[in-house]
Amino acid sequence: MSRMMFVNVPVADLQRSVDFWTGLGFTFNPQMTDENATCMVVSDLACVMLLTEKFFSTFTGKQVADATSQTEAITAFSAESREEVDRLADLALAGGGSPANDPQDEGFMYGRSFQDPDGHIWELVWMDPAAMEQA
Repeated sequence: MSRMMFVNVPVADLQRSVDFWTGLGFTFNPQMTDENATCMVVSDLACVMLLTEKFFSTFTGKQVADATSQTEAITAFSAESREEVDRLADLALAGGGSPANDPQDEGFMYGRSFQDPDGHIWELVWMDPAAMEQA
């Protein structure tokens, strides 16, 4: 059975987050969107729920981490090529994101990371399909 995955992320300004991710080419499921949250579609089986901090806090008894000073998770997306990694990372930086870590180039794998406007760390990774088959 294939399982869907939903990553839930608290955001300070829902519209700012929607604008940021729209600029990177992501779309949103209107059936799962209201003033408290939206569902960013990553693929048929993966979504990122962007939830206002107040709404996010209703799902946990723990304090919500401040992603600008703490790291609660690093979420990675695959890319189809090295060029797509660079294109998306550059769009993220131009659209209000900030650098997170230095690019990683292992030859068979290439990645860049950035922080979104709320400070969450995201990685973009390309892996050489031929090298993956050999492994």
